[in-house]
Amino acid sequence: MENLLRPFTVVGGSVLLTLLVGWAVDRLLRRVDDRHPETPLWDLLRRCRLPLQVVLLGALLRATYGEIHQPLVRERSAGIGHVLSLVLIGASAWLVTRIVSAAVESTYARYASSTRDPARVRRVRTQVTLIMRIVTAVVAVVAFAAMLLTFPGMEKVGASMLASAGIIGIVAGVAAQSTLGNLFAGFQIAFGDMVRIGDTVVVDGEWGVVEEVTLTFLAVRTWDERRITMPVSYFTSKPFENWSRGGAQMTGTIFFHLDHSAPVALMREKLGEILEDCPAWDRRDWSLAVTDTTPSTIEVRAVVTAKDADDIWTARCTVREQMVAWLCEKHPYALPRIATSAASLPPSGQWPAPSSAPVPGPVPAQEDNAPRTGRG
Repeated sequence: MENLLRPFTVVGGSVLLTLLVGWAVDRLLRRVDDRHPETPLWDLLRRCRLPLQVVLLGALLRATYGEIHQPLVRERSAGIGHVLSLVLIGASAWLVTRIVSAAVESTYARYASSTRDPARVRRVRTQVTLIMRIVTAVVAVVAFAAMLLTFPGMEKVGASMLASAGIIGIVAGVAAQSTLGNLFAGFQIAFGDMVRIGDTVVVDGEWGVVEEVTLTFLAVRTWDERRITMPVSYFTSKPFENWSRGGAQMTGTIFFHLDHSAPVALMREKLGEILEDCPAWDRRDWSLAVTDTTPSTIEVRAVVTAKDADDIWTARCTVREQMVAWLCEKHPYALPRIATSAASLPPSGQWPAPSSAPVPGPVPAQEDNAPRTGRG
């Protein structure tokens, strides 16, 4: 009777003790978290409860399964012990990864809550993400190597591998040249502050936001919700535009190709009115000037500013749409055209008539009473 109850005692006792320890640790972490709400570490450590219970259960069964005096267990004692050892190694690697992840995430959360600079927060976020991937990869490799060492005969295999390490190293280096290049490029991006998660970039003519950075590839989410996956070595070997580096503020231009009779002064005044009603404009600067001329048209350039790439796009579209609509409604003669007959004269007072003296158009009110001609 004792031999029949012993398996239930060993297994049931191990499971019960594991559940009690897991519950006690969870309660302890919850109380510590309530006393220290300034740091999320203790709450994040509660995610380690399951791997901790697996480690504890594996260790208890590994230590006590020999007490089960059953013929089936005695015959397969070595196999059962080997399986429990593999489970214990894997669960230990899982627990270590969870603990490191909780510590890193807690550090990042405290840094993000105390730092007002979004660029620094994105840089630390990128570094934290890559550090966690490195730690996970290292722990997985170590755990896999430890599992291999539990199999008999692996010492001879290891000795033979070491004997041919030179040839294997050369072959692996040539075969994995691209992979190693991406790996080192990932380290360079993470700690060289070249590009960060959340940065607005332009690569190969595509505008988007960096969504994910790994040791081998980088994912960019475009404005139309597409994902462009590129090797990280691209960003260390080719030029690209990073609109978020050095500040997110941007200056945008809008070009109009108009007839020579276009009322530039009135357009300058209208641009100021449009921007006053445009929430995307950050009120830093604006201007309008004639930047080029051809035998049939003139090129008018409007310059506006905004706080980031999204707002500069909105401001440019708003100015372009409302200015063209205003020209069509109030000054249709200013639109470019191919002259096939005599053109009608513009309204008086807006542009000098051929037989009259030049009449200056109205100049918008400026602080220095000078037209906004822009930069360059």
